[in-house]
Amino acid sequence: MESLNPSDLVDRLGSDEDAVRKMAAFKLQGSIGDPSFADMFIAEGGLSRLRYLTLSTTGNTLAYSLTSFARLLEVDKGWEFVDEEVVERIVHLIVTHPLVNILRGAMSMLVSIVSHPHNNSNRMSQQQYGDENGFRALRPAIANHPQFLEMLVSRLSSADHALCANALQLINSLMRDAITNGQESEWPKFIKRLQDLGVIRAVYILMQGSALQDHAHPLIEFQSLTKLLLRKWKNVAVDLEKPDHRRALKGIHLASNPEKKSADGCSSSEHGAGEDNNVRKSRRHNPEKWRRLGFQTESPAPEFYEMGFLGMMDLTDYVRKHQDEFQKMLLEHSTKPAEQRCPIARASLAITSVLYEHFEVEKSATDDAKNYLALESRSNFDKVFKPLLLHWSRIHVAALNAFFRLWKTTSAEVEDFDKIVELVRILVESVVGGAPRTKDVQDVEEELDDFEYQRLRELQMELLELTYEDAWGQHLRQVRDELQHEALQFVKEQRVRCLLQGAWFPSEITMTTTTKTDDSIKPDVTTTTKSQGYKYVQLSHNRRYLHFSEFAAVQENAPALDTLTSKIDLSTVSSVVSNVSASSDSSSGSTIKTAPASQPPPSSSSSPSTKITIHGYAPAASPSAGHKPSEREERSSHKRSGSKTTQREIPLLTLRPQTHSIASEWLDGLLMLLNQQPITAETTKLVNLISNYGLKIRLLNVRFDDAAFVGETPEIPSREGLDEDYYYDVFGGA
Repeated sequence: MESLNPSDLVDRLGSDEDAVRKMAAFKLQGSIGDPSFADMFIAEGGLSRLRYLTLSTTGNTLAYSLTSFARLLEVDKGWEFVDEEVVERIVHLIVTHPLVNILRGAMSMLVSIVSHPHNNSNRMSQQQYGDENGFRALRPAIANHPQFLEMLVSRLSSADHALCANALQLINSLMRDAITNGQESEWPKFIKRLQDLGVIRAVYILMQGSALQDHAHPLIEFQSLTKLLLRKWKNVAVDLEKPDHRRALKGIHLASNPEKKSADGCSSSEHGAGEDNNVRKSRRHNPEKWRRLGFQTESPAPEFYEMGFLGMMDLTDYVRKHQDEFQKMLLEHSTKPAEQRCPIARASLAITSVLYEHFEVEKSATDDAKNYLALESRSNFDKVFKPLLLHWSRIHVAALNAFFRLWKTTSAEVEDFDKIVELVRILVESVVGGAPRTKDVQDVEEELDDFEYQRLRELQMELLELTYEDAWGQHLRQVRDELQHEALQFVKEQRVRCLLQGAWFPSEITMTTTTKTDDSIKPDVTTTTKSQGYKYVQLSHNRRYLHFSEFAAVQENAPALDTLTSKIDLSTVSSVVSNVSASSDSSSGSTIKTAPASQPPPSSSSSPSTKITIHGYAPAASPSAGHKPSEREERSSHKRSGSKTTQREIPLLTLRPQTHSIASEWLDGLLMLLNQQPITAETTKLVNLISNYGLKIRLLNVRFDDAAFVGETPEIPSREGLDEDYYYDVFGGA
């Protein structure tokens, strides 16, 4: 890019030919943002010519001049040439001019003018620009163009994204200046006027739109300003000496459709809320004037202390827009005892507090910088932007109606107030907090209205578990792991003791008989018969061998271990296989496959369907008699016997348990002896039962105040009037 000579550029700006001035203004807008270039441009007298072009030219020359002037103001230079005439010209352009490129520059200039702080040391600025700054500097021009704000809000729906962003940026500057520097009686009127013109709806549409990247920064600033407004309204204390506060409270009372005559014949509407004597008179003639509306006392002003004028605004808005429902509810609850009446005013203030905490209004000032950084990634848009915040009033009404519905559904009383508020808080977190950026506010209102109480209770229980997990999480996980290991070792010992005790298992005994015939023509006759027998199996005391023998019938007394003729060395066992399969309805994921319940139990003619097979490695083939193996053969034989991967598995013993319990004991007992995990549902359930029981015992020694409870510590129940006639059901919760 060629270097520009400021002196030459200033000369061209003063040329009589429009084409020369236009080219000079075009080049100026690309360089004037450099402070060093701006200083040289001003030193050459370029400001006066730039101001002249701003006031007198049209078309592209005007557009380039406005952009150059706006960029000069952005580097905080040229303020001495910003006067009422310049402001009037810019406001006139915004109201009347259709060209987008001119409107962009004009709005950028106004943003700088409104945002420029008043500097008492700048004498030239005071002489030319006057003592007014910010929004007040625009008042004379806006007075001549009353449609200025309306036209500005309409630009928010422009198809040109840059113009739309500039318009919103200017609105933000006007709002911030009005809130920060405006008088207490002025800024609420200005904000209300913007809202009446539809600025909330327009920004809401932009925040839900697809072109969010182009509007991101002014949108996040508008969201921050909305929180600033909420904080400012909250910090305004309700004072009945102020006429607007007194009118708002009186409007709430009149909207309740109070009785026309009190007990002494005086009109209840005549009792005002302003002066002390009126308040005393109202108390004397209508003792429940304010309590019937849901206030706790007959002096309602102090009850707005926490949420300030914001709480009064929300209550007033609900009463004004839903007057019929308000009166109907008051009429219904007037027939109920005092403790069963829903405190409407108190509930409204509580919902305001819930929303205030949910949207983290107090944190906005410190989080602005983080939000701007988060805007660099499109994936953070849904986290940063909260369009529902703009519809604060509608969300408040929807949440308040949910409070009323929960109060009625649960048959709550006044002492249950905090519990209902907590349920609404969970509801807001779930519905409002879980709503995506593009979800319409009407859908959120419907979801708040249709949310089922049972589902809400489930959410509450889940959050309660998370609260305990947060408070005790590390300690609970450590205790659970320890107890799980201890329970597993305990169950292992119990299962192994079952094997040490021994058990009978049905088995089939096959007998083959060969009968020789005298006739040489006919072959010998071989017959095979099967008879039901029983097998007794017992683990040796040293837990190294499994002894067993076949018997024709179950004996009354268990046979002695040394009388059992067969045994299996457990070191040779390779695996234990059973027809155990996964079960979809088992919490542990596995159970024992057995015959259907409709089938009869095992008898002499049928064997159990559950089978446990113990596999082992076949011994190496012994050399033939009289053959002495060579040294090479011995080494090869030893190598084969030492490698289990080359040995062949064969079934060593088959067991047919007759019940679920025996099958679980022997299958998992054998697996545990082989240092494997148990697989049956019965064993898993027993391990969990023991570990959970141990956890309950541990927790019995934990006091309520040992955890980080939020709010008040639960009161420990008194044992006054109790005796020792009680019991504890250990397995009741399993």
